[in-house]
Amino acid sequence: MKERGKTGGQPSVDERYTQWKSLVPVLYDWLANHNLRPCEGETDGSVPNTLVIANCEIVKPRVAAAEHISQFNEEARSPFVKKFKTIIHPGEVNRIRELPQNSKIVATHTDSPDVLIWDVEAQPNRHPVLGAADSRPDLILTGHQDNAEFALAMCPTEPFVLSGGFTVPLDMLLTIEILVAGKDKSVVLWSIHDHISASAADPGSTKSPGSGGSGIKHSSKVGGGNDKAADNPSIGPRGIYQGHDDTVEDVQFCPSSAQEFCSVGDDSCLILWDARTGSSPAVKVEKAHNADLHCVDWNPHDENLILTGSADNSVRMFDRRNLTSGGVGSPIYKFEGHKAAVLCVQWSPDKSSVFGSSAEDGFLNVWDHEKVGKKNDRVGARMPNSPPGLFFQHAGHRDKVVDFHWNASDPWTIVSVSDDCESTGGGGTLQIWRMSDLIYRPEEEVLAELEKFKSHILTCSSKS
Repeated sequence: MKERGKTGGQPSVDERYTQWKSLVPVLYDWLANHNLRPCEGETDGSVPNTLVIANCEIVKPRVAAAEHISQFNEEARSPFVKKFKTIIHPGEVNRIRELPQNSKIVATHTDSPDVLIWDVEAQPNRHPVLGAADSRPDLILTGHQDNAEFALAMCPTEPFVLSGGFTVPLDMLLTIEILVAGKDKSVVLWSIHDHISASAADPGSTKSPGSGGSGIKHSSKVGGGNDKAADNPSIGPRGIYQGHDDTVEDVQFCPSSAQEFCSVGDDSCLILWDARTGSSPAVKVEKAHNADLHCVDWNPHDENLILTGSADNSVRMFDRRNLTSGGVGSPIYKFEGHKAAVLCVQWSPDKSSVFGSSAEDGFLNVWDHEKVGKKNDRVGARMPNSPPGLFFQHAGHRDKVVDFHWNASDPWTIVSVSDDCESTGGGGTLQIWRMSDLIYRPEEEVLAELEKFKSHILTCSSKS
């Protein structure tokens, strides 16, 4: 993200960041800033691509001193983040998702048609030096006809994996019709159970029991440099679902069902699928946004609510009970607070009405849809230009926030990642942070606590 200067009264990136940093002791209960490795090695081939597993020590609420959390070097690595293991990844790591039932099992998307499954506990720790061979994945999921780089979801109820894929055009001289026909545009469903059950029945078999004919085979197309077997086990999909007319950008399971899922794509469509009724869309919402859709999330607390984020800079919330195929989608509400394409949306695990959105404008916004239209929307009342529902804006990144995730084990704690290579000349930025509870707690509670604190200060002052 290049600095915008003060054109139109907007502060530059440096000015915005400096202002944000001065407010850190007021806005945050805890914050860790971790500079990732320089990007040069990732692009010129001098350092191999890596999947890094790290542990982070999260400070308990109301323990970190204000002066401590505000004093960090943005070019340094945080002492709270400790590297546990490094895996040399075959190709770029474009998306990582962990299996909810076992955090040691992760899936990665790279610049190939396959999805790679890793047992990070069993994988050897590698040293990323020039010329080092790739680590061998524990399982390869095949089924896409061309590159599948970003859309990836893990089922919260069963060990299923979802993926959406697209094709990079190989010949720019092809006609538009042939280019579109050559794209993958499919959503692919796998079950890791297919591999486990087949291996248990017969490690050398070519059919996976109960998988509807999904084959289990061995592939040696992924390089290796550890003690694992020379061949990598791989499985085919349980189902391939086609209904998009362009790149599939994101996929998500229904929180309570391995058979229901949704997808969004560059065709501006939101599609709901039900594997029990076949491979055709259950509901296809045309024109869910006015541009490409980049992300989608399904509310784990209320399965009727689905969020989408788009290149039109907005987040939209849909009620699946009101969705019908064809025509223009009718969202419950449009959240318009970003100044650039929205890249990631995710519901909070802590409160059913709260969600976050990150975008290419460098902000991570936290919203509460229950505050929309209510008089007690404190942020809106205090800041007339603030969009309804927006109650916190994290401005600690200098460039686009490409991904973020709520910590399900530590309330109101978020990890966010930005691509700062061009603006900082170094690596990207990883931040783990928790906003002050005075921001999200009920106003009556906050005022009562502040009044008690005020009384305590006055009592202490009188005694002294």
